[in-house]
Amino acid sequence: MVSRNLQKKAAAVRSKAGKTAAKKAIRDPERTRQRILTSASAEFANKGYDGARVDEIVRRSKVSKNLIYYYFGSKEALFIAVLEAAYSTLRRQQDALGLNVIPPADAIRKLVADLFHYWRTSRAFIGFLTSENFHKARHIKKSKFAANVYQKLIENLSAVLDAGVKQGVFRAGVDPIDLYISISGLSYQYFSNQYTLSFVLCKDLTSDEALKSRLLHTENVILGYLRP
Repeated sequence: MVSRNLQKKAAAVRSKAGKTAAKKAIRDPERTRQRILTSASAEFANKGYDGARVDEIVRRSKVSKNLIYYYFGSKEALFIAVLEAAYSTLRRQQDALGLNVIPPADAIRKLVADLFHYWRTSRAFIGFLTSENFHKARHIKKSKFAANVYQKLIENLSAVLDAGVKQGVFRAGVDPIDLYISISGLSYQYFSNQYTLSFVLCKDLTSDEALKSRLLHTENVILGYLRP
């Protein structure tokens, strides 16, 4: 009888603590939302969309499943929010580059280096994109934000190319979208396959020396292509 009473009291304490935590989460929605996004990012990056489990995100974020659905509505909506947050970080970083206020060749070199270091430190985003490309962009197509994320960058890159042509340092007829895909792809491919390539090519592609060499190679490839 005493043991049963103790169990009832413990259950009441847990229930009260859970309700208190839920109230705090609702009172601070932005902080709670960010905690869920952080936990979801790790889950989706490690397991992809199909393998990710909401129960694991609950465990990581230490909020109830009801709160996750309250803020995001569904697993798919949560995945889209994770993708949008990653694209938003990339957009802010690229908008801050100031490509139009420096000489064209320096602007291209700066963009190459920025994207190289971005993909180097953004393994989670690589995980999201691998999963989303498997699904043929099914989820991100539902995002209005992501559809316009590169617009300003492409406009700035186009202006840099025009300036380079006028100054005689770049050749004419370069498509800014094709160029951006090449710049990003040369780094993305390196970091998305870094460990398998290191093994099959018998070379440590994660070393500081290898990274410096790869960045220089990427700069030379892109600038060599742009020369008249």
